[in-house]
Amino acid sequence: MTTRRTIRRVLRWTALVAAVPLALGLAAAAALRVQFAGTPAAWTRTTGHDALWMGHAWVDGRRTEADVRALAVRLRASGIRDVYVHSGPFKYDGTLPPDRYTNAGNFLKWWRKNLPGVRVSAWLGQTVNDNGKAHLSLADAAARARIVAGARDLVTLGFDGIHYDFEPVSDGDGPFLGVLRETRQAIGARLLSVATQQIEPLTGMRAPTALAIGHDKYWTPDYFRQVVGLTDQVAIMTYDSGTPLPSLYGGYVARQTSLALDLVPEDKTLLIGAPAYHDHGIPYADRAESVEAAAEGARLALGEHGPRTEFGLALYVDFAATEEDWREYETAWVRGRAGGGSAESLGRADVRTTAVVPR
Repeated sequence: MTTRRTIRRVLRWTALVAAVPLALGLAAAAALRVQFAGTPAAWTRTTGHDALWMGHAWVDGRRTEADVRALAVRLRASGIRDVYVHSGPFKYDGTLPPDRYTNAGNFLKWWRKNLPGVRVSAWLGQTVNDNGKAHLSLADAAARARIVAGARDLVTLGFDGIHYDFEPVSDGDGPFLGVLRETRQAIGARLLSVATQQIEPLTGMRAPTALAIGHDKYWTPDYFRQVVGLTDQVAIMTYDSGTPLPSLYGGYVARQTSLALDLVPEDKTLLIGAPAYHDHGIPYADRAESVEAAAEGARLALGEHGPRTEFGLALYVDFAATEEDWREYETAWVRGRAGGGSAESLGRADVRTTAVVPR
């Protein structure tokens, strides 16, 4: 009898332990679904401050002036004001060899000829291993000096600014803030932009999430605010959220946008990352995350917050974007169609046709 009671007690406790995370997950899903309820206000649409991440082929000689002209036709009809062109990555010691952007001079000449009103920033980052650990140490003062020297070389070449994307950066990382300060001193009034990690959705989520995946996924609001204070522009990488449905992803973007709007001053540009790529590695994520859902989530949050000029979407990434991605950007964000992918139209999982364009 004692053995049976012990077994029953163990089973009850096991069931309780299993039920807690399930209940928390269901509560989180319900909260995200509520964030995605309603129809965005008609005025919530592009203000002409959007951005586009672009691959390395533009500066290594694979792209031509004809490619720039073709892209210009699309961008002239959009709200895109900034592009981030991949020009790195830095080597493990922080150096940025010129052979990594051999065609940048020609590209910039072609760009200014065809799209003089769109700023071009050099997108710079580092390589990571299979466990997501960075090879480049920002804590190394000599490496930071080389990073800043590489950034200075690129603005001297003609780039309008620098867009850093160091991943992952731990919450509270002081050396990363040092890179931003030192880069500002080196490039002066040129645009300094950062691709940021997501903001901690609820207080207390950062630490257990980092423990589960091996690195920080979220920044606390305080650290996010510090990064904002050292830059002109932040683009939150609001994708790879892990949400399984379009409505939950839209709610997640709405939550991130709402938090960011309270942390980014109106004289700084806030960009919400939109996933124009389809290789998440998890089939349900490819179906759940879309440009349309990101646009609608951003619009719902903006509608609650009020009008703002320095606000936009940032599309990731040009070489993976499909015609469907561009259509969603046009209809759900540039034109801001009434009743677009809100809860009524995106509450159902959709099947998306995708085709990856080579880099």
